[in-house]
Amino acid sequence: MFFNLQPATRTGAAITADELPFNNSFAELPPAFYTRLMPTPLPSPYFIAASAPAAALVGLDPQDLAREDFVDVFTGNKVAVRSQPLSAVYSGHQFGVWAGQLGDGRAITLGDIATPNGPMELQLKGAGLTPYSRMGDGRAVLRSSIREFLCSEAMAALGIPTTRALVLTGSHQRVMRETVETAAVVTRMAPTFIRFGSFEHWHYRGKQDELRLLADYVIKNWYPEFTGAANPYKELLAEVTRRTARMIAGWQAVGFMHGVMNTDNMSILGLTLDYGPFGFMEAFDANHICNHTDQGGRYSYANQVPVGHWNCYALGNALLPLIGTPEEAEEALDAYRPAFGARLDELLHAKLGLLGAREDDEALFDDMFKLLQASHADFTLFFRRLGDLERDGDLASDAPLRDLFIDRKAFDAWAAQYRARLRAEDSIDARRREAMHRTNPKYVLRNYLAQTAIEQAQNGDFSGVHKLLAVLERPYDEQPENEAYAALPPDWAAHLEVSCSS
Repeated sequence: MFFNLQPATRTGAAITADELPFNNSFAELPPAFYTRLMPTPLPSPYFIAASAPAAALVGLDPQDLAREDFVDVFTGNKVAVRSQPLSAVYSGHQFGVWAGQLGDGRAITLGDIATPNGPMELQLKGAGLTPYSRMGDGRAVLRSSIREFLCSEAMAALGIPTTRALVLTGSHQRVMRETVETAAVVTRMAPTFIRFGSFEHWHYRGKQDELRLLADYVIKNWYPEFTGAANPYKELLAEVTRRTARMIAGWQAVGFMHGVMNTDNMSILGLTLDYGPFGFMEAFDANHICNHTDQGGRYSYANQVPVGHWNCYALGNALLPLIGTPEEAEEALDAYRPAFGARLDELLHAKLGLLGAREDDEALFDDMFKLLQASHADFTLFFRRLGDLERDGDLASDAPLRDLFIDRKAFDAWAAQYRARLRAEDSIDARRREAMHRTNPKYVLRNYLAQTAIEQAQNGDFSGVHKLLAVLERPYDEQPENEAYAALPPDWAAHLEVSCSS
């Protein structure tokens, strides 16, 4: 899987940014697929942070990324010799409505770098106007860039398929959103940034040749096992559907919510893509909406699963001219529910420390979520503390977990049900605790943690970003020195809102 890419090996002396070994296979497609252009420089760019794990994937030293030559290239102030910058065109459904042509409105792909696991594209987000910017300014602000940088790497550390964030740079250039903010650029990475909307673009324009060309390009580079299949396009749809379903099961299991699950934000590789408004569940509410702009709740926690399926149908509709018949497309899309169900079932068994599956487990899971909903218990703390529950414990030993619930008697009843299940398989506390702590994170990117780091950064202090990045890179470790990052959110956090400008 792409999110488990192994680090590339660095050899020889450190390279300069101008020597970055870029290629750009996407540029080999016809010009209708993209626009070649140069990034727009920002005044006096500065380094903010780099991800060591992401840098290792492309064989770079994170310390080198703080050098002026790398800051210039990864802000868009200079173009490396072998780079072929471009912005891609695509279309999409936004909040369930066909929005027509969209495209990389503030993203510019520099090219891809070869790794032992295949090419990795590097893309600047916030590098200036493109032909697809529409009414936008082509820029990203410090606030949203910090959130994307941190969440990309946090999700990777959680084992969720995701694009990666290599480096974050900033500038004092003023940018207008709801208020005046300053500009920043995230260099993000993925094997490809092709989206469901990339296929919708050609389908809705009746351009079947271009549609086939794009599908063949994707199959050749990322799904070569389908090249000789009787119907490679059906196989492509089925596998993308499975990957998407498994990815969303991973989101549900850690309480992650993507606030803008439009088809132009869905990766053809099943990666979490485009971190605009997002959130990690705190006080559990299945109907929680993390995006303040989403007034109808289309992308609430509970709706992420059916919307993921809907988006796969949109992709299937776009690929239909290549697949052949609606029945064949339906067969491919039928992969969604079993793939999601099997992956979520696997994750829930792991989260509860259960060694095998039993007939009554679904009722145990359902009762657990009803309990969480009724008391709005903290999602992350519940599962983490559940690992410390003793199979034969009592009220005193249950206190840290029990205190998360308003209705403690209801918790006691469910705990008895859970303990009976543990005894049925002779569960051993120490072994179960160790396994559950490898599955249930202690640290996630809570909104208030991100906001605190952002406010420090807006005052010129990036230490909060660095510290939070370090904590989130080890989400399953105890990190006793960082206990404060695992605490219940303060009261003021309840008033934080993120929107499509975030």
